[in-house]
Amino acid sequence: MKALTYTSIFLFLSFLPQASIAQKDVTHQQLIWYGYFLTLPIDDNWSVVAEVQERHFVKPFAQHQLSLRAHVNRKIGKSGWVATAGFATFFQSPNNPRSELDLVEPELRAHIEMAYKQKFEKLTVDHRYRAEARYFHYLNLEKTELADCYYFGAFRFRYRITASYPIWKIKENQVLKVIAGDELMVQAGKKVSYTFDQNRLSAGLGLSISPGLNVEATYQKWINQRQNGAYFNRDIVRIVVNHRLATIKTQK
Repeated sequence: MKALTYTSIFLFLSFLPQASIAQKDVTHQQLIWYGYFLTLPIDDNWSVVAEVQERHFVKPFAQHQLSLRAHVNRKIGKSGWVATAGFATFFQSPNNPRSELDLVEPELRAHIEMAYKQKFEKLTVDHRYRAEARYFHYLNLEKTELADCYYFGAFRFRYRITASYPIWKIKENQVLKVIAGDELMVQAGKKVSYTFDQNRLSAGLGLSISPGLNVEATYQKWINQRQNGAYFNRDIVRIVVNHRLATIKTQK
């Protein structure tokens, strides 16, 4: 029953933004994302995570984003919940891959989140609730060069649900899984024109190579509302390596 409820929520979040952009100004783009996520466990409750993601357009080939993120995780007893606090730096190139302007705009993000994992026999469902404070770099009046300092742009609130199901156990600790998920993002702030920010619907495969290493290859549909009310409709191939090191053992 619970699985059916979460499936219903998942479908609702997935198709609502898709329907909302019908017959509106939409720009279609194709991208490839590469990511490497490194987890360093400190003990049974604490861990540190470092992430790097490279994102670029396909046709024509052009840089889109480079993101660097680090955060600290803390398990909350035996409840299954994990609390997180972290910080990220994004380097944003023009959203038009054919732009003649070669300007990279830095963005700073502080975030907190809560995550929860549920198991239904073989099915695993992950929930993530994240709040971000976004700071953008000032530009000159012509918006062609960076100016001094940053300004607060918006708060963004994100909910992501991801389901995974094993379909092939190759051998011990090596499992192939089907992955599907959706993430909805809304924003708030004086400089925000629209509450809806974006929706990311994804599906693909995940391969566990060892207890501390797995690779995910997914297709992602990214619907992103712009400040002028138009939309980006993006098709993305996302390849991520998740690497978890052994727990640090302290000497007594």
